[in-house]
Amino acid sequence: MLETALIAFTTFFATIGPLDIAALFAALTVNSTPRERRQMAIKGTLIGGGILLFFALFGKAVLTSFGITLPALQASGGILLLLIAIDMVFARSSGSTTTTEEENVEAQGKTDVSVFPLATPLIAGPGAIGAAILLVADAKGDTVEISIVVGVLLGMLLLTLVLMLLASQVQKLLGITGLHVISRVVGVLLAALAVQFIFNGIRDSGLLG
Repeated sequence: MLETALIAFTTFFATIGPLDIAALFAALTVNSTPRERRQMAIKGTLIGGGILLFFALFGKAVLTSFGITLPALQASGGILLLLIAIDMVFARSSGSTTTTEEENVEAQGKTDVSVFPLATPLIAGPGAIGAAILLVADAKGDTVEISIVVGVLLGMLLLTLVLMLLASQVQKLLGITGLHVISRVVGVLLAALAVQFIFNGIRDSGLLG
């Protein structure tokens, strides 16, 4: 159970990126009042969390309807997570966990950023959605493990919300260098987990006999 929790924590911390979200949220809401920022943070977290929970609980069924097997999901999810991990180690922005330049321009013209870009693609981006499906599917129906994954996901969403509400203080405390150090450490761990997912997918696919 501890192993499942640690894997889920590392994966969701990397793919949701609460520290990055807090920094972007602070930049996007610089002209908003504290009350407006609080409302947007809560609304965005609830919507993004709802999307992730849906895919965590029903994503495998959706993929199965398209004929996608668990080994294929493990391998493809591992590749996606590996790409995210590489960007984290080299402190580069990833399109799977952050917004694009075009999305930032569109968001700057909005007074309410809770749905876009906060809920999606920042909180519920392709990396986080893929991770949610993969981690629950990897539990192979074990109710306890699925509960742990969902619990860690909810905890990560709560952490993301808290960091958004304290965004300016977090930035001052850690600084750019501190954020990058944390990102690189988590990126190394995520890279190892991603490779393991790929290995598991190849092994379970039967391609190696």
